[in-house]
Amino acid sequence: MSTQANADEESQPLLDLQLEPPLNRSLSNVTSQVAIVGSKVCPIESLDYEIIENDFFKQDWRSRGMIQIFQYIFTKWLLCFLIGLIVSLIGFCNNLAVENIAGVKFVITSNMMLANRYGTAFLVFFGSNFVLTLFASVITAYIAPTAAGSGIPEVKAYLNGVDAPGIFTLKTLIVKIVGSITAVSGSLLVGKAGPMVHTGACVAALLGQGGSRKYGLTWRWLRYFKNDRDRRDFVTCGSAAGIAASFRAPVGGVLFSLEEMASWWRSALLWRSFFTTAVVAIMLRALIDVCFSGKCGLFGKGGLIMFDVTSQNTTYHIKDVPPVLLLGVIGGLLGSLYNFLLEKVLRVYSYINGKRPIYKICLACSISIFTSCLLFGLPFLASCQPCPTDASEACPTIGRSGNYKKFQCSPGHYNDLASLIFNTNDDAIKNLFSKDTDTEFQYSSILIFFATCFFLSIFSYGIVVPAGLFVPVIVTGASYGRFVGMLIGSHSNLNHGLFAVLGAASLLGGSMRMTVSLCVIILELTNNLLLLPLIMVVLLISKTVADAFNGNVYDIIMKLKGFPYLEAHAEPYMRQLTVEDVVTGPLQLFHGIEKVGNIVHILRTTGHHGFPVIDERSNCESPVLFGLVLRAHLIVLLKKKAFLTTAVPAGNDALRHFSAGDFEKRGSGNGEKIEEIELTEEEMEMFIDLHPFSNSSPYTVVETMSLAKALILFREVGLRHLLVIPKISNRSPLVGILTRHDFMPEHILGVHPMLIRSRWKRVRFRFPRLLKFL
Repeated sequence: MSTQANADEESQPLLDLQLEPPLNRSLSNVTSQVAIVGSKVCPIESLDYEIIENDFFKQDWRSRGMIQIFQYIFTKWLLCFLIGLIVSLIGFCNNLAVENIAGVKFVITSNMMLANRYGTAFLVFFGSNFVLTLFASVITAYIAPTAAGSGIPEVKAYLNGVDAPGIFTLKTLIVKIVGSITAVSGSLLVGKAGPMVHTGACVAALLGQGGSRKYGLTWRWLRYFKNDRDRRDFVTCGSAAGIAASFRAPVGGVLFSLEEMASWWRSALLWRSFFTTAVVAIMLRALIDVCFSGKCGLFGKGGLIMFDVTSQNTTYHIKDVPPVLLLGVIGGLLGSLYNFLLEKVLRVYSYINGKRPIYKICLACSISIFTSCLLFGLPFLASCQPCPTDASEACPTIGRSGNYKKFQCSPGHYNDLASLIFNTNDDAIKNLFSKDTDTEFQYSSILIFFATCFFLSIFSYGIVVPAGLFVPVIVTGASYGRFVGMLIGSHSNLNHGLFAVLGAASLLGGSMRMTVSLCVIILELTNNLLLLPLIMVVLLISKTVADAFNGNVYDIIMKLKGFPYLEAHAEPYMRQLTVEDVVTGPLQLFHGIEKVGNIVHILRTTGHHGFPVIDERSNCESPVLFGLVLRAHLIVLLKKKAFLTTAVPAGNDALRHFSAGDFEKRGSGNGEKIEEIELTEEEMEMFIDLHPFSNSSPYTVVETMSLAKALILFREVGLRHLLVIPKISNRSPLVGILTRHDFMPEHILGVHPMLIRSRWKRVRFRFPRLLKFL
């Protein structure tokens, strides 16, 4: 497919290590473990999907009967139902609010223009957009900076095992919903689909937290989900529900989660995701039927989830294929250019967003002012066209929706550019996709609209408001797709609306590099199965062409934000290294029965989250590895003060002081801290028996295992710690611990600088030097 060389990494020739000079190892690792979450720099941690098999867990698991197991299964399906129900209601209300707020704005502005009060109309349009954008940026910058952007990179990183603080909190959810509504209503060229994915993930994470002690929701059956494994499943279902609610595409939502979001997948998760999106589809259908009765104000006059964009029998022949291939190539080139320019803009914005909130707000307001001037001023450049005699709707359109906007034209005429640009994004897409309108738009109007959308969508993403990329990319691709259809004219059996659909698919494939999920989403959006072969060809070609230049837009954003995302494949240079080559020290160890003072000292002086536990055996020359104990569990032991006065095993009596709830994982960012625990000098001299609370069967690899092999194990199992043991038994029981950070290319090449010259890279073309200065 792409020109990258990892299609079959087993066939890649490895460097002959016998002919290479010894690896020069750097003394320290210079990479940091922070990332940009939303628009804020935050410390990040890894999630742990491994089951902690200590004595306490085994006793708690054995105590569960058939009733508890049934409660667990039933409640998990019930929570999936609630996720689908809540996300569908949020998606419907989002569209309801945007259609009514933006609709009122356009109706008032159009009425003033009908009265030839153009100056007042511009002030109303400009002022309403400015206020809406200002409100969205203020609540995002001051209340929940993690709600900025689409949220898809953050959710994707979370499903890969990266825990960023604050991305799934209640205030993030509220700001994401309200901010997305106001930003889209304020005519910014941003979409609702990305924020809806983050919204669905937030809903799922909040429901999957298993209750809240703060609000008294601590029933026994809720505690079963207080772990990373179940939360990961719920967040995957929530992200699928978000896409389903955005485009009324339940199957597309499931495939989107599978292809783009999830790093782990299994059949049970497929069933739950499908069930969740089915609930979304049914609820949306029911709510839309209510709106068709006229009870939803302006809602129902437009919007992606309200209309089958095109529903007609499509016939095409072999002569129609070359233009489709051309669209695929154009989409790949433009998609890679789009990603390239977006990366440059985001680097500039990251510098501004790193300052005080007022700078972020000023940037957002500046983009709003520029957007309002373009949207109101550009239609005056287009000439008025006489209304067609066979128009399928009223011409000119008086009000908000419709294909034939009057704008400044005289009676009986319409402004084709205003029908696209002086409109909501959903209505612009509807107009571009519409059938039987082949003579509606002029070449110049389509080109102006394409250039405006292409650059405005790039500059609008990255400001401190909830903003998605799906809809801007769709409307941009649809514009040049329609332009290609206009150029071909009668030489093709496909109408211009179908070319617009294929153009949207090509730019989506060129920018986001998805194939199967995008194909199904577009089919569900257009309700036209006959387009399937053409859409498949366009997506395959656009992705192949774009892969020759750069990566998928969400991967680029994740890299800019600094998320330590583990790819599904290992780069060939990792096979030249063993795990021993990348582990760094010093290694902190605990004895099976450890002094309280030593535990407190190590917890306060290190930031590690896992500590090996060793035992000194009288008949062994070297210590024996017993297991691994987590920082969170050590803090619980210190907080409960279940100490021993002498260094003797506590036995099963130690478990009586604790309940299962003591060791359950709290919500994101709510863990206990060592600084909050106060101990006396006498308590510091006591002991803790760590054996009952240590994971006695952690994943281990021998020190001679290749780093590539260890990466696959680490990612596929979903580990947080991977212990490296020596090959010779009479040495120390542990060589080191591998964490996510140790598999990052920046760390590996920092430890072994000599590998930089031999590092495998994608075979990619480079953009002209002139673009590098942008």
